[in-house]
Amino acid sequence: MVYEVSNEAYLISTDKRKLNVVVIHRFLKNAYWSKNKPMYLVKKAIKGSICFGVYNKRQQVGFARVITDCATFGYLADVFILPEFQGKGLGKLLIKTIMECPDFQGFRSWSLATKDAHGLYAQFGFKEMEDPKIWMRKVNFSAY
Repeated sequence: MVYEVSNEAYLISTDKRKLNVVVIHRFLKNAYWSKNKPMYLVKKAIKGSICFGVYNKRQQVGFARVITDCATFGYLADVFILPEFQGKGLGKLLIKTIMECPDFQGFRSWSLATKDAHGLYAQFGFKEMEDPKIWMRKVNFSAY
């Protein structure tokens, strides 16, 4: 089911048919967390995630995706607002829309990784991990 929220100037939608993959790839291939990510991986990630596009009229100006089982957890990834649209509260509106999405209510946990947006996510209850020793991960930064 498509979930949409709009105000007078912007639309946030989970309708993947509206996504502009060229805009998404152009941003992500230059972002610190996905440097040089190839287009085929952006498309594959979109296919396997619930995606939120942010639109001004029909122009895509932001994006985020949630990796989830739609029952117990969500991982928030690839969140961005294009630089020329930053400072208008769109990042906050995007995260609020994601957190209020009916499909995500009742999750036991959410996680994300950020180098520079702790203040934004803290407004929605995200905190640094209380016991990082129980978390493990496997990383392959040479993948692309």
